[in-house]
Amino acid sequence: MSEENNKSFEEEAKQTANEFKESWNDVTANGENKKIIAGILAILFGSLGIHKFILGYNKEGIIQIVITFITCGAAGIVGLIEGIIYLTKSDEEFYNTYQVGKRPWF
Repeated sequence: MSEENNKSFEEEAKQTANEFKESWNDVTANGENKKIIAGILAILFGSLGIHKFILGYNKEGIIQIVITFITCGAAGIVGLIEGIIYLTKSDEEFYNTYQVGKRPWF
């Protein structure tokens, strides 16, 4: 009886691991990871434009850094606002707007 329980538990563990792997692949494929990473980085380090580089907007990232230095950090509010916007959008809306549509600002 104990062997049957061990085999059943082992099969269930493998199935759970496979489901986790599939859901991880779905999450990374649809851009949700970039949404969360970009949103958090925008809130924490928005003045440095790191979130722009994560999304592939190199020119806009450099512009954000330059404007932040010119305004002595006041332009960091732009990153904070963008981070909030990123995190409040649905995954599909974020993906279509910022990763497929390539909308660089707000």
